[in-house]
Amino acid sequence: MTIEEKTKLLDDWVDGTYEIDSEGFVNVNGDVTVTKFSKYQTEIKFGTISGYFDCSYNNKIKTLQGCPQTVGGHFNCSGNKLTTLKGSPQTVGGHFSCSNNNLTTLKGCPQTVGGRFYCYYNKLTTLKGCPQTVGGYFHCAHNNLTTLKGSPKTVGGNFNCSNNNLTTLEGSPQTVGGSFNCNNNSLTTLEGSPQTVGRYFDCSNNNLTILEG
Repeated sequence: MTIEEKTKLLDDWVDGTYEIDSEGFVNVNGDVTVTKFSKYQTEIKFGTISGYFDCSYNNKIKTLQGCPQTVGGHFNCSGNKLTTLKGSPQTVGGHFSCSNNNLTTLKGCPQTVGGRFYCYYNKLTTLKGCPQTVGGYFHCAHNNLTTLKGSPKTVGGNFNCSNNNLTTLEGSPQTVGGSFNCNNNSLTTLEGSPQTVGRYFDCSNNNLTILEG
């Protein structure tokens, strides 16, 4: 790719200003919305983005190669063909969305997310590797989870783990600032559930015979 071709793409993708540092990373003061990213991932690599970075529903991306390591706003890679989050930002100030992909694990995702974390409609069998602190909602519904081990310790907003294959709530966060939703699972007990929930607790459509826990 020539410098002229790269400049044209970046001019189309970037809403703000950018510079390319000595190591070839594109650092952006503003927002980035990329199209046809998978075609250029080996030739364009982002460093720091002050605003949001959106590569969602983008030509069936299978890897996050070339994505930024630091995003001040939201990061959205939903609606692609991802099987791994390797290469995702390690710091996200806003929301992080990797929903509607083919993920079986969250290994490689940021450990601190300032806003919401969406990983629903994947093929997750574990939450190991997910952020330990989420400032807003945590939404892992519609996966293949049987356990919540590895889930965040603290969730500032709602926690939604509905429509999985959960048989236990062990590993769930101990503090949920909003609502806790575990409906449509295979729970027989509420043992291991959060000790503090700021709003409602929904455990409907399970196999509960007792509410202890």
